[in-house]
Amino acid sequence: MVLLQLDPFLNELTSMFEKSKEKGSVWVTLKRSSLKSKVQKRKLSSAGESIEYRCLIRATDAKKSISTSVGAKDHQRFQASYATILKAHMTTLKKRERKDRKKSTEAEKKEGTSTTKKKL
Repeated sequence: MVLLQLDPFLNELTSMFEKSKEKGSVWVTLKRSSLKSKVQKRKLSSAGESIEYRCLIRATDAKKSISTSVGAKDHQRFQASYATILKAHMTTLKKRERKDRKKSTEAEKKEGTSTTKKKL
């Protein structure tokens, strides 16, 4: 697995979103990781050293996969850039159909009063 630097990762992510604008999906996963094997973690914990965890971010569009690792120092800058990219490419989402609550409650009330009159 090849880890990209932050800026090339964000550029590739932007191009993935552009390619999938008409048809397709982009999956982004975030995971806490120390990027060390279990043996190395055990050695560090037995020696009393703290393990520095990072955020492993992977993105794929079923044809291409990219990944990067973000430390605590760069997290704020990365999060701001990532949020900007997501906001810019959320325009292709379909609007959710919402039912008008007032109309549905009024219809239920009318049905409720009409059924009680029929029973009496």
